[in-house]
Amino acid sequence: MSGTRHTGVLLATCISTLVVNANTSAVAILLPAISDDTGTPVSTLQWAVTGYSLVGAAVIITSGSLGDVFGRKRVFQCGLLLFIASCVLIALAGSGEMVIAGRMIQGAAGATILACGMSLLTVAFEGHDQVRAVSLWGAAAAVGAAAGPLVGGVLVGTTGRQGLFWIDAAIAAGCVVLTFAAVAESRDPDRPRSVDYLGTVLVALTLGPLILALSKGSDWGWVSVATLGCAALAVASGVGFVVAERRVAVPLLDLALLRNRVLVGATVAILIGAGTINALMYVLSLYFQDPAALGFSPLEAGLATLPATVGLVLSAPLVPRLAARLGGRQVVGIGFLLTAVGFAWIGFADAGWQYAAFFAPLVAAAVGMGMSNGPSSAAATSSVPPRQVGEASGVSNMARYVGAAVATAIAATLYSSVTADRVAQGESQAVALTAGLTTTAWVMAALSLAGVAMAVVMGRHQEARGTLADAVAAAASVSHTLPTSATAVPRSSTS
Repeated sequence: MSGTRHTGVLLATCISTLVVNANTSAVAILLPAISDDTGTPVSTLQWAVTGYSLVGAAVIITSGSLGDVFGRKRVFQCGLLLFIASCVLIALAGSGEMVIAGRMIQGAAGATILACGMSLLTVAFEGHDQVRAVSLWGAAAAVGAAAGPLVGGVLVGTTGRQGLFWIDAAIAAGCVVLTFAAVAESRDPDRPRSVDYLGTVLVALTLGPLILALSKGSDWGWVSVATLGCAALAVASGVGFVVAERRVAVPLLDLALLRNRVLVGATVAILIGAGTINALMYVLSLYFQDPAALGFSPLEAGLATLPATVGLVLSAPLVPRLAARLGGRQVVGIGFLLTAVGFAWIGFADAGWQYAAFFAPLVAAAVGMGMSNGPSSAAATSSVPPRQVGEASGVSNMARYVGAAVATAIAATLYSSVTADRVAQGESQAVALTAGLTTTAWVMAALSLAGVAMAVVMGRHQEARGTLADAVAAAASVSHTLPTSATAVPRSSTS
């Protein structure tokens, strides 16, 4: 491949990844503005966050399979075009329902861009150049995730809530042109051409009703026909998924992987970590901007959440060497303990707290997340033989989406229902909002303690050496699993 094509692949994949991750992390900051613009309650708009993650969970592995079969460049471009369409739909949306629909489409687009972008990189480069390219891609992913809330805050204050999506659409359009001109097509000729579409549908049918029940259960009643019906459909779909995966030629999930103790522990740890950080960002973005709480502008809220986003990304690269010295599972356990302390600290908040009181627990939660994310991702890919590295990476990436969807739905329900109950009991809006925040924080602290248990489940495994590439992989682990020095990377086909 020529130098121009190498540069083209690197630019197209890194820029698109940065934009997708920045867009994803920015949306929570925009929810109050979208609510004001469309007249849709924020409690309904939580589906703009959970719907994105739900669809992403369903398609991230499938989109990689489609790229292997039909061409990675082609599917990557389809993801970019779908992302552009979703941005335009959201920017033009006059209702909350249109925003939610656009975000669900964006979930499919974002997952496709991430999955196929990584595949394009790994087949375009070899050896040291591949490590360097993947590291740059990981750095772009990390920067996008960290910068998103601040960028969203700046844009909503200057261009309105539509500005972020118009700008992202324009950048994605540039990536389409660049990909067309400078990226070569590739596919995997050895892979069977069957794609597990049924598995994708069943994942969506498992998560969708579950999240709907979590979101509406307090309104419907937790033992109502509607809530129990959603739970039953989720369970039935989950059972159907297990049955289907045993019968298809190329399953979405090789169920034999679930016998791998290290992989299971690492995957659940990733799910918990991704879920709790997304839940934290969702609730704090609303709390900081509510006039009855801190009353921040979107820009101020974006700045206020920087200790969590930037702290997570900046602390993560320091972790691989610590993990190489102490052991990955030990660092994961310490990280989740620190995260639990941060959440519990917020659990003691009262209506009189100003922003300064939130700073230290935000930093504690962020550093804890940074400590747990990287080693968990490294364990996931180091615990399997070379031929299963791609599957293990796909499972852990799906876990991030699942965790984000489920934990955000739980947080949104707790925050809104507890607040409403306290207002109904005659408490002030400020006190009620704080009660919603603290209740949510305590639940997230309990989930973080469950992450400590996953560190025990993981047991001993191959450790990353703590190289520069490992540091980048740890920073990117907030949104994607990258190979590390402990990963047995399989040879990729370039035909």
